[in-house]
Amino acid sequence: MRVVIALGGNALLRRQERPDASVQLANVRAAVAALAPLADRHELVITHGNGPQVGVLALESAADRSLSSPYPFDVLGAETQGMIGYWLLQSLQNALPERQVCALLNQTLVSAADPAFAEPEKFVGPVYERAEAERLAAERGWTVKQDGSHWRRVVASPRPQRVVETRLIRLLLDSGAVAVCAGGGGVPVIRDDQGRLVGVEAVVDKDLTAALLAEALDADALLLLTDVPHVEREYGTPYAAPIGHTTPAQLRAQHFPAGSMGPKVDAVCRFVELTGGMAAIGALEDAQAILDGATGTLVTPNGRPRADSAPRTQELT
Repeated sequence: MRVVIALGGNALLRRQERPDASVQLANVRAAVAALAPLADRHELVITHGNGPQVGVLALESAADRSLSSPYPFDVLGAETQGMIGYWLLQSLQNALPERQVCALLNQTLVSAADPAFAEPEKFVGPVYERAEAERLAAERGWTVKQDGSHWRRVVASPRPQRVVETRLIRLLLDSGAVAVCAGGGGVPVIRDDQGRLVGVEAVVDKDLTAALLAEALDADALLLLTDVPHVEREYGTPYAAPIGHTTPAQLRAQHFPAGSMGPKVDAVCRFVELTGGMAAIGALEDAQAILDGATGTLVTPNGRPRADSAPRTQELT
């Protein structure tokens, strides 16, 4: 099968971990250990989050007195694509010595008229206690919102319209390569009145971009892998319960936070609705079991395991 996998930023840098390079590299190697077995039987496209990482770079840029102004978020997004892409590229090459692996820098086209620019909601950077978050917001002109029991900075997250380099990614897959791409949802760009690409101050949700890319690449499955084993209905209440096999309609009937699980649910539902394929949300270490239908929150048109429907592309031999 052709499988698009989105690694959550918190799967690569867990909450409360120091953002040291050594810590993140160890997490990347653990992620690759979970993903490498899938490459033996399937075509893989791997995307990744960058919320914690881009937040660290934003802090560094804001504190650098040699700069007249901090680097914009499109540039910071490109930096994280290079950094995380390098770690994934090297780890995948070591784990899959007989496969070609490529890490791409990608741009994602968004609309300049997207209402998200007026209502930031995408979490980036580390977590803070409320008092510290409000102090930083006042000092640096940030917008901050509550994320679980902590507070974080939020920035605009316009909806992705197209990954600019989609054709190149397809060429890589057709050649048998594993593609690492669209990191952090891709560098957000718009077209100006001359049709030229121009970066914008935003962060694109990587799960929505992964779903868009999976659709464009005719993928059979979309896996959103994070640090939780499944989606829960009535999350955060005494009535919380895991959701196993489900349909897009059933999943959309639940309420999920817009800044965290909401985009993941939207992404998997959209992919299944548009393609008839299978999508899932679950823990990174369960990647193979999720694809086999044994765990995670699995979304299919009829709510049954993918084995009930034949794959739409041929497995690698």
